Amino acid sequence: MTVLGAAGFAAVGWAPADRDESAGGRSAVSAEPGPERSRRSSGAGAGTGADGERGPVVSPSTSPSRSTDGSTGGSTGGSADDPNDASTDESAGGGSRGSGGSTGGSSDGSGGRSASPSPSGRVIPETGPGTFTRAPGSGPKVGDGKVLRYRVEVEKGLSLSAADVAEEVERILGDPRGWTADGDSAFQRVSGGATDFVVKVATPGTVDDICGAYGLDTRGEVNCNVDDNVMVNLKRWELATPVYADDVTAYRALIINHEVGHFLGEGHVGCPGRGKPAPAMMQQIKGMKGCVPNVWPYDAKGRLITGPAVP
Repeated sequence: MTVLGAAGFAAVGWAPADRDESAGGRSAVSAEPGPERSRRSSGAGAGTGADGERGPVVSPSTSPSRSTDGSTGGSTGGSADDPNDASTDESAGGGSRGSGGSTGGSSDGSGGRSASPSPSGRVIPETGPGTFTRAPGSGPKVGDGKVLRYRVEVEKGLSLSAADVAEEVERILGDPRGWTADGDSAFQRVSGGATDFVVKVATPGTVDDICGAYGLDTRGEVNCNVDDNVMVNLKRWELATPVYADDVTAYRALIINHEVGHFLGEGHVGCPGRGKPAPAMMQQIKGMKGCVPNVWPYDAKGRLITGPAVP
C-alpha cells in the first residue's frame, strides 16, 4: 500500500499523458445560492471536548476497512459562499443530494500549464487538461445503509497515482468515525457502471471550471460538490491549511468527509463551543472559532459531532 504521506509530495508535476477517462460534468445551474435540503438535521448536536486549549489533530485511523459502490444519484443546483468573502473553506458552499453544490474560493478559469510554487516550495500546476484517469478495480461495501457507488479519478497528467488516491479515499469513507456511523449510509468504490458520485482530484483551474459551471466561485483555492462531482483541489490535497500543515493526511480526511457530507445533504455548521471538536461540516479553513481540530463526522463512541446551523 502506498501512503500519500502527511508531508505530501515533494512536487506535483506533469507526467506523460495517461488514459483519458472523463472530463467532468459541466451542466450549468443558476449561480444563485439555492436552499439547502438535508436528509439530516444539521443543527446543534453533541460534541465532545473540554477547555479552549488546542488539542491534537484527530488523524485518520490505519484501519484496513475499505469502502465503495452504489446506485446513481447526485446533486444538481448549488449554493456557494458569499463570493465577496475573501476567506476560504473546505468547500465553497453547502450542497445537498439532489440539489446541491458546495464550494468556496475564486476561480480564474485560466488556461495553460503554468505552475505556482507554494510557500513550502512544492509546485502545484495551476491548471490541467480537464480529463481524468480512473482508478481501477473496486472495493467492498462498507456501512449498513443504502449503498452509494462512487469512482475515484485524478486529473490526467498529474504525478499522483489514481490507485493510491482511491485507496486513501476508501480508507476515509470506511472509517467507523465517518458517515457510515449514521447507520443510513454505505459506500462502495467501483471503476465502472452506474455511480452515485465521483471523487475527482484536479488542479485549481480545473476545479474552478467545473465548480464555476454551477455558479460556484472556488478562487483556485478550495473544493466543491456539484451535481455528482466531489471536486478536490490539488492544492488543498497536497498542502492542507495552516492548522493541518503538519498532518496533511488528516486534512485529506476532512476534505472527503466535508464534501461527501454535502453530497449526503449536510449543510455547514459552526463551532459548538470553545474547546470542543470542530465538526467536519464546519468551514474550518475560515478559522477554528475556539474549536479544536477534528476531521471526522462522528466520535469514537458513534456520536455526531455537530454545531449550530450556519445560514
